[in-house]
Amino acid sequence: MVSPPSVSAVVVDYRAGEALTRCVASLRANGVTDIIVVDNDESVPPGTDADGALTVVHTGVNLGYGRGVNRGAAVARGEYLVISNPDVVVHEGAVEALVAHLDSHPEVGILAPRIERPDGTLYPSHRVFPHVALAGAHALLAPFWPGNPATRRYRSTRRDGTVDWVSGAFFVLRRDVFELVGGFDERFFMFAEDMDLCWRVRERGLSVAALDEAVVTHVEGLSRRHASRAMLVAHHESALRFEAYHARGARRLLVPVAALVLGVRLVLALAGVGKEARGVE
Repeated sequence: MVSPPSVSAVVVDYRAGEALTRCVASLRANGVTDIIVVDNDESVPPGTDADGALTVVHTGVNLGYGRGVNRGAAVARGEYLVISNPDVVVHEGAVEALVAHLDSHPEVGILAPRIERPDGTLYPSHRVFPHVALAGAHALLAPFWPGNPATRRYRSTRRDGTVDWVSGAFFVLRRDVFELVGGFDERFFMFAEDMDLCWRVRERGLSVAALDEAVVTHVEGLSRRHASRAMLVAHHESALRFEAYHARGARRLLVPVAALVLGVRLVLALAGVGKEARGVE
């Protein structure tokens, strides 16, 4: 078990309902006592804080994910920060394993667990930074051919076994690393803020890693289903914003191409063309 309050958990909620209650219970079962729920919609179920030990940050407006995490981290007390979606259940020992790994690997800036879907299949949470060709092929092929090579390559570790970035659904990092990079970039409302954070952590000379021995279960999309069209637009806007912020050299000349590809993908997604077009990953 982790020792309180060395670990704080920040959970950003938006209409997750009873899933949030289960998330908080699983964090407590892992020994996390400093749990901060950022309430983006005044919708935290009453039973979530049955013992009054939960810190709830009421935003009064939907701040989005990164901004919400930043508000929660500001009142967290722990040396380590668990960043979690509300629709996650943390398996026994996962937090302890992640913290222990960070303790023994100071070169690791962000550490993620193995994320599984409720049916036990792997959720593709370890990914490579996309270049224009890879991102374009993934964006255009995935609606019609979900298992295409570009999508498989994007949703994977690097060929040398390292990880470029991990899903913001759940990861752990030291507070000093979070503060070193200034937390999440609040110009991202939803989506790609996790990719951007990992990019900036890596720019500081730290690595991003995954630990398969630590496992969480993620129920995808509970919050974003309440505004699915808006979330589709936000996803594509954030992907373009990431490219515009981080493209360097000749790659900057291809930003308009990225905008065109993402525009086509967004039209397909809004039209509901193909199974993958209705998703946002």
